[in-house]
Amino acid sequence: MLYALLCYNAEDVVFSWTKEEDDAVMARLQVVHDKLEKSGKLGPSLRLLPTTAATTLRKSDPPMIIDGPFAETKEQLLGFYVMDCENLDEALEIARELGRANPGGAYEIRPIRLFVPGALDASAAEKVSA
Repeated sequence: MLYALLCYNAEDVVFSWTKEEDDAVMARLQVVHDKLEKSGKLGPSLRLLPTTAATTLRKSDPPMIIDGPFAETKEQLLGFYVMDCENLDEALEIARELGRANPGGAYEIRPIRLFVPGALDASAAEKVSA
């Protein structure tokens, strides 16, 4: 089963780390990443740039484009992992291990339903459009 581990933290804290502090966190995370990669559990992982670099398309009529996500939370989505886990317990243990390497914040663990564009056969596509 594929799981997304969404990484939340206080953006102002994380992006205020010195290069040395950031390098130390990334080195601790790399130990976990190496273990997960060797076991075939680690899929794509991304570190997002700050929300100041974001643009949001609001699905209004007509759609509206605005700078930033303007999330009203103390923590922002700063990155994510895609993991191939046997079950939720295994995904939680991976999140705990990542959490020990990376201070603060939270991980949201969410099952993923894989969508491959163009993979629907003709009969499934007809059912969807009906």
